[in-house]
Amino acid sequence: MLLYFSATGNGKYLADRLCEREPQEQKSIPDCMRAGEFSFSDESSIGLIVPTYNFGPPSLVLEFLKKAKFETPYLYLVASYGTTPGAIGAIANRAIRGREIDAYYSVRMPDTWTPIFDLSTPEKVAKFTVTTEAQVNELLQKVGERHRNRGMRPRVPTFVADLIAQPLYNRIERKTKHFFVEDSCIGCGKCARNCPVSAIAMEDKKPVWVKDKCMLCLGCLHRCPVFAIQYGRHTKAHGQSVNRMGKAGGKENA
Repeated sequence: MLLYFSATGNGKYLADRLCEREPQEQKSIPDCMRAGEFSFSDESSIGLIVPTYNFGPPSLVLEFLKKAKFETPYLYLVASYGTTPGAIGAIANRAIRGREIDAYYSVRMPDTWTPIFDLSTPEKVAKFTVTTEAQVNELLQKVGERHRNRGMRPRVPTFVADLIAQPLYNRIERKTKHFFVEDSCIGCGKCARNCPVSAIAMEDKKPVWVKDKCMLCLGCLHRCPVFAIQYGRHTKAHGQSVNRMGKAGGKENA
């Protein structure tokens, strides 16, 4: 079984690749949260596939892990990251009650935090993906062998995430006040329908952020068909990025 979060397709791509080697059930973590589904059992394995946000898991994923119960002989975590997986392994393991994570894996993929990172050309995106396929192939092999290890590589000390990165994410960066919508918006409502935490509503055919904080997955920005949603001053110039290599359907980012 695979439990994944995927705002822009990276996590769904990893889930699909794992299923190519070993067919299994996939479930979206936001869908599990909406349904109140927190108990999971699999006689083979359970894989958690999540992106790294400020050295840790996204807020929704962390909430899910604190509520979830996993019964399986092999529980593993796959973290996608742009610059570093930080302390995501240690933070995730600390959140889970009743058992330890058996193995940790990381795969470098495009960093879609475009308030900072420029993904405006294929060449700039490619700088993040030089090692992606080699890391994916290693992941497939080791998961197939039920490899076990003691922590994420590379990683940073957990106290750095606890004292600096995660507080910055939770107290400052998650503020929705930095979002705005350009006049090019066509009112399709895709952003509101797919927001994993229902932070967006449509008013007069325009998206409005109705919560003070969101996950900052930027799925709304990257999946807007006319790129009308922006966050701060730099995202327009830094472009959109959606991993289209996966097999996901309309709820890929949910």
